Amino acid sequence: MSKFAETFLNWQVMAQYLPKIVEGFFVTIQLALAVVVTGIACGLLLAVVRAARVRVVNFFIIVFVDAFRALPPLVVIILFYFALPTVGIRMSGFVATWLALSLVLTAYAEEIFWAGLLAVPKGQWEAARAIGLEFFQALRFVVLPQAVRITIPPLTNRTIAITKNTALGAVVAVGEILYQAQGAYSFSYNPSPLTLGAAAYLILFLPVVWFGRWVETRFAWKR
Repeated sequence: MSKFAETFLNWQVMAQYLPKIVEGFFVTIQLALAVVVTGIACGLLLAVVRAARVRVVNFFIIVFVDAFRALPPLVVIILFYFALPTVGIRMSGFVATWLALSLVLTAYAEEIFWAGLLAVPKGQWEAARAIGLEFFQALRFVVLPQAVRITIPPLTNRTIAITKNTALGAVVAVGEILYQAQGAYSFSYNPSPLTLGAAAYLILFLPVVWFGRWVETRFAWKR
């Protein structure tokens, strides 16, 4: 037990590298918030555009959604960071990770919002149009509020899953928690910083998971 503690719970090593883990903690928060805001906003926008049912536009939306749902997020990050510079497009590791995860979340969010729109009874559309509302007015004031309520639980779960992928930013030298923990491990030759990084992830994401569970219960669709 003492050997385990010395290896994985070395307080001297942890104290030495704690500032780096804290620095990575805040980078992870910034990256996660950027991904969530961008991904959900763009997903909602695509779902609204798709609701207009313009065949050509919808074809490209479906292709985009299917592609980014099929590709692993790590592959997208690597493509943005290593492949795009070959055609003259360069970006930092932070931007590449943010853009990649945002696009993946956009694809999932669009499908979730679209499913929510389809779940709203057709009679709601007909009633809105019967009182003189135009298409986008009916969508905004009648259909979309109901669809969003339906989609909150699955959207929350998917958002949590995507934001945990911020750890993939370590591959392209984003200074988030895992990157800092791995660097500290390399310098100290002791895995205690990795334990500290795991604790940081628990501190960051456990409240998010609990919040997601509360949201799922609070906004569960009751028939």
